[in-house]
Amino acid sequence: MPVTLHKVGKAEWERDTQLALDLSRIYADVPAERLPLPADDYIRDQLERQGIFCCARFNDRLLGAVAMNVVDEAWWLSNMCVRQTTRRRGVASRLVTLICQEAYRDDYLLRVAASTLLLGDELLLKRMGFKLVADGEHYELDPKASLGGKG
Repeated sequence: MPVTLHKVGKAEWERDTQLALDLSRIYADVPAERLPLPADDYIRDQLERQGIFCCARFNDRLLGAVAMNVVDEAWWLSNMCVRQTTRRRGVASRLVTLICQEAYRDDYLLRVAASTLLLGDELLLKRMGFKLVADGEHYELDPKASLGGKG
Protein backbone atom coordinates (compact mmCIF):
# COMPACT_ATOMS: atom_id res chain seq x y z
CA MET A 1 0.00 0.00 0.00
CA PRO A 2 1.82 3.19 -1.17
CA VAL A 3 1.14 5.51 1.74
CA THR A 4 2.45 9.08 1.75
CA LEU A 5 2.86 11.59 4.57
CA HIS A 6 0.43 14.47 4.64
CA LYS A 7 0.51 17.12 7.37
CA VAL A 8 -2.76 18.74 8.34
CA GLY A 9 -2.79 22.05 10.19
CA LYS A 10 -5.68 24.24 11.24
CA ALA A 11 -5.90 26.25 8.00
CA GLU A 12 -6.03 23.17 5.78
CA TRP A 13 -8.48 21.42 8.13
CA GLU A 14 -10.84 24.41 7.94
CA ARG A 15 -10.47 24.75 4.17
CA ASP A 16 -10.73 21.09 3.07
CA THR A 17 -13.95 19.40 4.14
CA GLN A 18 -12.75 15.98 2.94
CA LEU A 19 -9.64 16.16 5.15
CA ALA A 20 -11.79 17.20 8.11
CA LEU A 21 -14.14 14.29 7.45
CA ASP A 22 -11.24 11.83 7.08
CA LEU A 23 -9.66 12.96 10.38
CA SER A 24 -13.03 12.67 12.09
CA ARG A 25 -13.47 9.13 10.76
CA ILE A 26 -9.98 8.12 11.86
CA TYR A 27 -10.48 9.29 15.43
CA ALA A 28 -14.05 7.98 15.58
CA ASP A 29 -12.41 4.51 15.52
CA VAL A 30 -10.46 5.23 18.73
CA PRO A 31 -11.93 3.88 21.96
CA ALA A 32 -13.20 6.90 23.93
CA GLU A 33 -10.96 6.17 26.92
CA ARG A 34 -7.84 6.59 24.77
CA LEU A 35 -8.53 10.24 23.93
CA PRO A 36 -8.65 13.12 26.42
CA LEU A 37 -11.78 14.52 24.71
CA PRO A 38 -14.48 13.26 22.33
CA ALA A 39 -12.93 12.71 18.87
CA ASP A 40 -14.07 15.88 17.10
CA ASP A 41 -13.31 18.03 20.15
CA TYR A 42 -9.87 16.41 20.39
CA ILE A 43 -9.09 17.24 16.75
CA ARG A 44 -10.26 20.84 17.12
CA ASP A 45 -8.31 21.29 20.38
CA GLN A 46 -5.10 19.89 18.87
CA LEU A 47 -5.33 22.27 15.92
CA GLU A 48 -6.32 25.27 18.06
CA ARG A 49 -3.18 24.72 20.17
CA GLN A 50 -1.04 25.06 17.01
CA GLY A 51 -0.50 21.31 16.79
CA ILE A 52 -0.78 19.38 13.57
CA PHE A 53 -1.67 15.89 12.46
CA CYS A 54 0.80 13.78 10.52
CA CYS A 55 -1.40 11.61 8.36
CA ALA A 56 -1.03 8.50 6.24
CA ARG A 57 -2.56 9.26 2.85
CA PHE A 58 -3.58 6.72 0.21
CA ASN A 59 -5.62 7.49 -2.92
CA ASP A 60 -6.51 11.01 -1.72
CA ARG A 61 -7.89 9.73 1.59
CA LEU A 62 -6.39 9.80 5.07
CA LEU A 63 -6.11 6.32 6.59
CA GLY A 64 -4.26 7.09 9.80
CA ALA A 65 -3.04 10.00 11.86
CA VAL A 66 -0.86 10.94 14.78
CA ALA A 67 -0.97 14.26 16.62
CA MET A 68 2.34 16.15 16.62
CA ASN A 69 3.49 19.08 18.72
CA VAL A 70 6.91 20.71 18.47
CA VAL A 71 8.63 21.30 21.81
CA ASP A 72 12.23 22.55 21.71
CA GLU A 73 14.29 20.12 19.65
CA ALA A 74 11.68 17.36 19.51
CA TRP A 75 8.49 16.37 17.76
CA TRP A 76 6.14 14.90 20.37
CA LEU A 77 3.77 12.33 18.88
CA SER A 78 0.53 11.21 20.50
CA ASN A 79 -2.71 9.41 19.84
CA MET A 80 -1.87 7.47 16.70
CA CYS A 81 -4.83 5.80 15.09
CA VAL A 82 -5.42 3.93 11.85
CA ARG A 83 -8.92 3.47 10.44
CA GLN A 84 -10.39 0.16 11.52
CA THR A 85 -10.86 -0.96 7.90
CA THR A 86 -7.14 -0.61 7.09
CA ARG A 87 -5.49 -1.92 10.26
CA ARG A 88 -2.89 -4.71 10.11
CA ARG A 89 -1.62 -3.57 6.68
CA GLY A 90 1.49 -1.68 7.77
CA VAL A 91 -0.05 1.79 7.68
CA ALA A 92 1.14 2.75 11.20
CA SER A 93 4.68 1.48 10.56
CA ARG A 94 4.84 3.31 7.25
CA LEU A 95 3.54 6.51 8.85
CA VAL A 96 6.19 6.35 11.60
CA THR A 97 8.89 5.68 8.99
CA LEU A 98 7.82 8.71 6.93
CA ILE A 99 7.75 10.91 10.04
CA CYS A 100 11.21 9.62 10.97
CA GLN A 101 12.57 10.54 7.54
CA GLU A 102 11.16 14.05 7.80
CA ALA A 103 12.48 14.47 11.37
CA TYR A 104 15.91 13.37 10.11
CA ARG A 105 15.79 15.96 7.35
CA ASP A 106 14.66 18.73 9.73
CA ASP A 107 17.02 17.61 12.55
CA TYR A 108 14.42 16.81 15.23
CA LEU A 109 14.15 14.01 17.79
CA LEU A 110 10.91 12.05 18.01
CA ARG A 111 9.31 11.52 21.41
CA VAL A 112 6.20 9.77 22.73
CA ALA A 113 5.00 10.01 26.35
CA ALA A 114 5.15 6.53 27.89
CA SER A 115 2.11 7.09 30.10
CA THR A 116 -0.23 7.25 27.10
CA LEU A 117 0.76 3.93 25.51
CA LEU A 118 -0.87 0.53 25.44
CA LEU A 119 1.19 -2.63 24.96
CA GLY A 120 0.62 -2.71 21.19
CA ASP A 121 1.79 0.90 20.91
CA GLU A 122 4.96 0.13 22.87
CA LEU A 123 5.72 -2.90 20.71
CA LEU A 124 5.38 -0.84 17.52
CA LEU A 125 7.65 1.90 18.86
CA LYS A 126 10.29 -0.58 20.01
CA ARG A 127 10.19 -2.34 16.64
CA MET A 128 10.66 1.06 14.95
CA GLY A 129 13.75 1.78 17.09
CA PHE A 130 12.33 3.98 19.85
CA LYS A 131 14.05 3.59 23.24
CA LEU A 132 12.62 4.25 26.70
CA VAL A 133 14.67 7.06 28.26
CA ALA A 134 16.33 6.60 31.63
CA ASP A 135 13.60 8.34 33.63
CA GLY A 136 10.94 6.19 31.94
CA GLU A 137 8.73 9.15 31.08
CA HIS A 138 8.95 8.87 27.31
CA TYR A 139 10.20 6.91 24.35
CA GLU A 140 12.66 8.66 22.09
CA LEU A 141 14.07 8.11 18.63
CA ASP A 142 16.99 9.98 17.16
CA PRO A 143 16.39 9.64 13.40
CA LYS A 144 20.08 10.37 12.72
CA ALA A 145 21.05 7.25 14.69
CA SER A 146 18.17 5.04 13.50
CA LEU A 147 18.66 5.83 9.82
CA GLY A 148 22.42 5.38 10.13
CA GLY A 149 23.14 8.77 8.61
CA LYS A 150 20.94 8.02 5.57
CA GLY A 151 17.95 10.21 4.68
